[in-house]
Amino acid sequence: MAHKAIDIAKTFITFVNPEYGDFLSNLKIQKLLYYAQGLNLALHNEPLFDEKIIAWQYGPVVEEVYYEFKKFSNGGIPPFEAHNNDILSDSEIDVLREVYDVFGQFSATKLVEMTHSETPWQTTKIRNEITKPKLKQYFLTLIKDE
Repeated sequence: MAHKAIDIAKTFITFVNPEYGDFLSNLKIQKLLYYAQGLNLALHNEPLFDEKIIAWQYGPVVEEVYYEFKKFSNGGIPPFEAHNNDILSDSEIDVLREVYDVFGQFSATKLVEMTHSETPWQTTKIRNEITKPKLKQYFLTLIKDE
């Protein structure tokens, strides 16, 4: 079942441990959304969210989430006290945890660099959608390589 991208973003924020100085910026959340959508499409053949991922200058962006978090500029986005992760299935949480554990360790700048080196962003014109079939096809190749 597809969710709102903002709910997926807020779930990522619940994974952050501020005691260790961790934080998620808008830019970093955008890249985590891209990886989560691609991985879920490859593993479960369904999108995590329906919103489009657009190729922007600094990589993939879900515009609705970008504009929601724009007020935080490049700083950390604070936790959302009223956010409920129970709307997600166990398998969806597993995908988000895996994405956070693997990609959350990188800086936003490094994630931009990584997404720029990947086929979905490279083969999409700026300001156009990185389509779900393109994401699925690319992430299937990553899974098969493991």
